[in-house]
Order: sequence, then structure tokens, then C-alpha cells
Amino acid sequence: MEDNQLRLAMAVMAVLLVVIIVCRRLMLSYYASTKPKLNLPPGPWTLPVIGSLHHIVFGNGNPLLFRVLRRLAQKHGALMTIHLGEVAAVVASSTEAAQAILKTHDAAFADRFTPTTFAAAEYDGAADIILSPYGDRWRRLRKVVVQEMLTAARVRSFTRVREEEVARFLREVAASAAAGDEVDFSMGVSKLVNDAFVRECVGSRCEYQDEYLDAIHTAIRLSSGVTLADLFPSWRIVQVLATAPRKVLACRRRIDRILEKIIHEAKEAMDDKKQTAASHESFVAVLLRLPKEGTMPVELTNETIMALMFDMFVAGSDTSSTTLNWAMTELIRSPAAMAKAQAEVREALKGKTSITEEDIVGLSYLKLVFKETLRLHPTSPLLIPRRCRETTQVMGYDIPKGTAVFVNVWAIGRDPTYWDDDAEEFRPERFETNGLDFRGTNFEFLPFGAGRRMCPGINLGLANIELALASLLYHFDWKLPKGMEPGDVDVWEARLPRIPLPLCPLLLSSHARASPSLPMTAPPPPLCWPGLHLPL
Repeated sequence: MEDNQLRLAMAVMAVLLVVIIVCRRLMLSYYASTKPKLNLPPGPWTLPVIGSLHHIVFGNGNPLLFRVLRRLAQKHGALMTIHLGEVAAVVASSTEAAQAILKTHDAAFADRFTPTTFAAAEYDGAADIILSPYGDRWRRLRKVVVQEMLTAARVRSFTRVREEEVARFLREVAASAAAGDEVDFSMGVSKLVNDAFVRECVGSRCEYQDEYLDAIHTAIRLSSGVTLADLFPSWRIVQVLATAPRKVLACRRRIDRILEKIIHEAKEAMDDKKQTAASHESFVAVLLRLPKEGTMPVELTNETIMALMFDMFVAGSDTSSTTLNWAMTELIRSPAAMAKAQAEVREALKGKTSITEEDIVGLSYLKLVFKETLRLHPTSPLLIPRRCRETTQVMGYDIPKGTAVFVNVWAIGRDPTYWDDDAEEFRPERFETNGLDFRGTNFEFLPFGAGRRMCPGINLGLANIELALASLLYHFDWKLPKGMEPGDVDVWEARLPRIPLPLCPLLLSSHARASPSLPMTAPPPPLCWPGLHLPL
């Protein structure tokens, strides 16, 4: 009797379950039929669950997302829909599409798309300016950064720092040249830029500088890739099992501990009135001074200061050193361009034993070299993804609210439609006549983006590498290791900064300069805490 009742109950439950499933399907079908159908941009065919991932993972053996997306865009259009697991995304691969997103409808795409792993590194996008949602708080934070931290006067105030760090690097290269040794150019310029950036940010080298940089670079490396947690944000099991976000969070906690000590020491120094003149303030000192003046448009808590400092390193250290690496890589591969760049530097600065930033202001070809480097090798090939804040029509297509938006500036910078048939070639001379600049108004050339979310640190980033390249070209000739030809140098984007760029520096004889001696400016400051010794 009890068995029959149990079977009856199970049968009823099964029938109810079937009814619920059928009703749900009918309701979904009804809402789908009554809801206005969106005209989405075209895209590659998709599979259940994984969406378009098979096109990317098996994209002709090419693991670089921006290259795969260019190939897909050539088939499906300059505005293309893709599905990265659960994440619906649109990719812009033409100047028209980029201008529509970054200018015409800039406000509609002013939010950031924040993958799970990257959010762990960036304080969940709540306190910084890179990932904070667009709104009043973000505008106030950006105002602080642009008008107080990254002004032209502030960038110039760090001139001495950059000149000292470049001089130190030159002495190391000269020692290698005298011994006939190769130098690991990638490693050398990475250390040069990082050392300068630490001094600009916190006032001097500090006791935990190496640990701090290691934690930041590890966090950047872990959050730069795409993980399952990023592709399936609603899958609880994936979020629980994902290790990358936890590792990134651990790195951020290491960074927080170090920054807390730096901030504490800087506050003590300010209380003791030991800080330097305002024109020579580090970024940390600026952020600590402003609240005391009572003119802050937004509250600057310790967490906000730490988030802004993290933003500065993420946006400015690896990106600058990578650009300098690419510039030298392309010059080594192009002997004619190398000869032209060196001829300009040596003619303009003939007779000088050392170079200052004032000396290189008029070096026009050097600026073309950096422009061409940024065209071929933008440090953020897809920029930082945006998120659609409201359903918006772009180029006749509907972009639903919440869609992630990528602008493939790498593909646009190599499109023969805008750059002729030699778009893949390194030719700085192309910028002599086209008048294009990277300030966000020429949409065929957008290494720093455009619109509200454009990178605000262009001047600082370039200042940290221009003097270095000019000095390296002035004082040394550069050769490849024995047996290597220019065409053998790897230009695969995934190479930098992981694989060394071995070069052989040859110190010029005195005929090219007034003296073979290298600049010997004041020695770098000793290891110390900001506030106890501020070299600026």
C-alpha cells in the first residue's frame, strides 16, 4: 500500500515537473515573440555554451586574440558580434566603428567591462579610475589625476629623476660594451623605466621596491589573460575553482601592505614638515597634500590612494618599457631607419658628453619612430574593453545593454585602407606628411584610445622613454649577436617582455662626441623610505 502511494506521489511530481518545464518554455517563447527583435551586428556561427570560443581557440593556431579578431572581422564586418562563453561582445575594427563608439556614442559606452580576474587586481573597480563605472565619482577622480598628478608641469618636475636613471643605465651599458658583452636590452629598459616610475610615484627608491614591483608585475601577468572565470561569470563552480583571481588578490594584498607603509611614512614626513616644494612632489605626496587643503572634489581614503597608485603602475610602467623595447626591435630590423635616427641625434647634439630632455625637444625623426612603433605595436591592442550602458544603435546595428565592446586598434593601425599596401612595414617616414597624432582625434591611429576613457598619462609615458632612446642611439652603435641578421629578430607580439632582446652595444669613439666619457650625474639616492629622504 505504501509502495503504491510512493509511486503515485513520484508520478505526480514527474508530471508537475514536465508541466513546469513546458510552461517555462512557452513563456520564454511568448516573451521572445513579443519582445522587439534586435538587429545585432553579424558574427561567426556559435555553439551552445561556448559561443564563439572555438573560432578563437582554433583560429589557425593563432593564440593572440586581436589577430584572431582581425581575421574574423575581415569575414564578418568592421562591427562584429562574438560570444566569449557567456559574455556577449562587439568588436570594432574600422575607423568608422571606432569613431561611433569612442566619440559619437561615447557616453553610452563609457563604462568598463570588468572580467573577474582583472577586477580582483583593480579593487573591484570601486576606488580606481581604470575600472570605476562612469559617473560623478569617476569624473571627480579623473579630475584629480589629470589636474594634479599628470599636468605638464608635474611631468617636467621629474626631469632630474629621468636624467639620473638614464645616466645610470648608460653606465651599465658602457661597462658591458667595454667588456665586449651582450646586453639583455629588454631586461635593462624594464629596470630603467620601473626605477624611474617608482621614484616619480613614491619619491625615492624604497626598501621593498623589488617586492612591490614583483607583486605588481605578477598581478598584471595573471590578469592579462582570459580565464574560465572571466568567460562564465555566473557559474558558481567555476568561480569557486578558479585560481587566477585568488592569486591576483594575494598579489594585491602584498601591494596594499607595502603601500600602507609608504603612505604612513609619507604622512609622518608631512607632519614633520620635511616634504619638498610642491613642484617636486611625488604622486603619493600630492594625494596626501590635497585633502589637507580642503579643495578635494572627492574623498581620498587610503584605499583610494592605493588604487590610484596601482593604476599608475599598471598604465605606465610595463607599457612604457614595452614601447621602448619595440622601438629598438624595429630599428634593429630596419638598418636604414636606425641610421637615420642616429644621424639626427648625433648631428643635433654633436659635441655633447651628456644629453638632457631639453636637448631632444627638436628631434623630429625620433618622434616619428615612436609614432610608428605605437602604430604597429600598441600596448593595449584591444584597448581596455568598454561596456554598453544602454541599448544603442551603431552603424545601423543594435548593441544591447551590458555588451562588452572591444576596439581593435591593432587591426586598424595595420589596415591598408588607411596605411597603404605597406601597412605591415616599419616606416616612420609615413608620419611626415599625414599629420596624424595619437591624441584621440585621428581614429585610424588610436594607441591610447579616445573619448572620456582615453589614457590621461600620455605625456608621462613618453617622457619616461624618449630620453632613454635618444641617449642609447647617441652614445652607442648597436649590433646583433654573431650569426643573427635583422630579419631573424622576432616580432611576434607575445614575445615582449618575456623573451630577452640580446644586443651588442659598441661605445662610440671620441670623434662623434667631445669626449668618450658618459654622463656622470649625481648618484641615485640610497634605499630609503619616502619622507626620510626625498631626492626630488
